[in-house]
Amino acid sequence: MLHMSLIRRAFAATAVASLAVLSLTACGAGDSGSSASPSGSASADAAAFPVKVSNIYGETEIKEQPERVVSLSWVNGDTALALGVVPVAVPKVTWGMNANDSTDWADAKLEELGAGKGSEKAPTFYEEPSGDVNYDAIAAADPDVILAAYSGLTQEQYDKLRKIAPVVGPGKAAYSTPWEQSTEMIGEALGKKAEATKLIADTKAKLSETAAAHPELKDVSAIAANFEPATGGINVYTAGDNRSQILTALGMKLAPVVTENETKDAFFFNYSAEKADELDSKIIFTWFPEGQNKQTIEADKLLGRIPAVKNGGLVGTNDNQLLLSISAANPLSLNWGVDKIATLLSEGVAASSAK
Repeated sequence: MLHMSLIRRAFAATAVASLAVLSLTACGAGDSGSSASPSGSASADAAAFPVKVSNIYGETEIKEQPERVVSLSWVNGDTALALGVVPVAVPKVTWGMNANDSTDWADAKLEELGAGKGSEKAPTFYEEPSGDVNYDAIAAADPDVILAAYSGLTQEQYDKLRKIAPVVGPGKAAYSTPWEQSTEMIGEALGKKAEATKLIADTKAKLSETAAAHPELKDVSAIAANFEPATGGINVYTAGDNRSQILTALGMKLAPVVTENETKDAFFFNYSAEKADELDSKIIFTWFPEGQNKQTIEADKLLGRIPAVKNGGLVGTNDNQLLLSISAANPLSLNWGVDKIATLLSEGVAASSAK
């Protein structure tokens, strides 16, 4: 989501949409314990319908329990899976993907639900153009509902999709719908409101459990960002972005520079490298694209002035799937990735404290 363009530009922004960032997998907190039918689930509450789900473009009415579910972006399909519903069509993952054009956490849940690759129940994986919508592929899937709660869907795109089927549009603009809200919205649309409530609670419990296992992270100041040495830019993720929210869920505190500079409806802001020394925090959490690593940032004459970089508190990963698990966060991906992220942060705190 994010889709590619956003992701690369903004640290693989969420959704990678272009970006999304919490679980998870099919185990632990993310396991709702429900079973799935081809798309709709037998355990859904048919009596709950009709339902109305609000989004930034209005209110969508879903008159009957959906049997054929199609998702946009890379969070919505995962959330449906976490609720025990196998979509008939989902977009291919084109950043941080595995050999199946999917993710390890989604594949594990599909297998659990009897819908693994090559099986009769497996969803169709369609091409989702960067920043656009594949209307033909979505229409061909003959959906009863289209899930886009976490997406960058525009008003024009939303209106076009509504001609195909009811659309659960974005809860917030520009890939900024919190994972809790998108889970709520999708649960309501699928007649699984109670399951969604439990899934959220279980996922939060997983995050709390991970935070408790890493007390060294508590109250440590942090910034989630990505660097663009070629252009001298620093993209800083706002408090509403999934990456920042995971840091705070693990007990860390966002540095004041984050909240002092963020703007409404934006998940990141650009900070000049000339002012890099003002990005004051103990930890900087980032993603290293190809050709970049911890040493290249430390050696950069401007980025190397960031306090956390100077003091050993630069924490990063070049594992795109791991980054995707928290940028395009949902109850499956979080359970899969949060322990790994906490371990990286813990190592960063130790390295910083040693200097």
